[in-house]
Amino acid sequence: MNRSMTTAVNTINQLQKQFDIISHNIANSQTNGFKRRDVSFAEMVFQEINNQPAQEKEVGRTSPLGIRQGVGAMIAKSVMVLQQGTIQNTDRSLDIAFTENNQFLKVLVQDGNGSNVRFTRDGALYVTPTGNNELMLVTKDGNPILDENENMITFSDQLGDYTISKNGTFQASNKNGQTMTANLGVIALNKPQFMEQKGDNLIGLPDNTNEAAIFADLTGATRNNISIQQGALEGSNVDLSKEMTEMMSVQRALQFQSRSITLSDQMLGLVNGIR
Repeated sequence: MNRSMTTAVNTINQLQKQFDIISHNIANSQTNGFKRRDVSFAEMVFQEINNQPAQEKEVGRTSPLGIRQGVGAMIAKSVMVLQQGTIQNTDRSLDIAFTENNQFLKVLVQDGNGSNVRFTRDGALYVTPTGNNELMLVTKDGNPILDENENMITFSDQLGDYTISKNGTFQASNKNGQTMTANLGVIALNKPQFMEQKGDNLIGLPDNTNEAAIFADLTGATRNNISIQQGALEGSNVDLSKEMTEMMSVQRALQFQSRSITLSDQMLGLVNGIR
């Protein structure tokens, strides 16, 4: 296989990954609180060929003597974009929207690896009965919302009026004056490039990662930094026109690289056919 075929095959593989990311963005253009991902490319390993004496000068050449031959491009990083989505008023007491770009709710998820803490911007909250005349605050998928101490938020089913303050204080009350108060678990995400998408509009940390440098828990005095709007939901920050333009560009790049493989194969056929 000649170098042009190697370069084309490597690049096609990376372009397909970019195409998958764009498709995921488009599929979640109507998902509450979804944050799109952008990718950037870098050159893969290259070989430098120095086949001319250093004292020689080439006419019109301003770069150092030598030729660099690469083997294709690769995705250098895929970063979650924290740009604010559109805020839509719903007037529903259990709907909330963050008005700060880097703030997320803490959610408890049960999966094959046990219980794990995940994070979401989807502020469509619900209550579900847990037995013993109690209700629990959950996401639309039934995952428990955690408080600032990573405990599930439960309260009496006699409390039906809900208030969520700007700094993330949840209060359930009734007409008899009974109340229950809890502080929602909220984080400030400092390094979104380290977060992985975990499905169901949730993000989480990779395994064996030092979380202290990636996000900060907003507790105590830092709770005043939380900015929540009750009775509203944040839409996705996906720009469909931009994503469709990117998708067409990737399709053209895939076609170009495929054509390179075809031409290289034809050239090898001509060489093999020489008698």
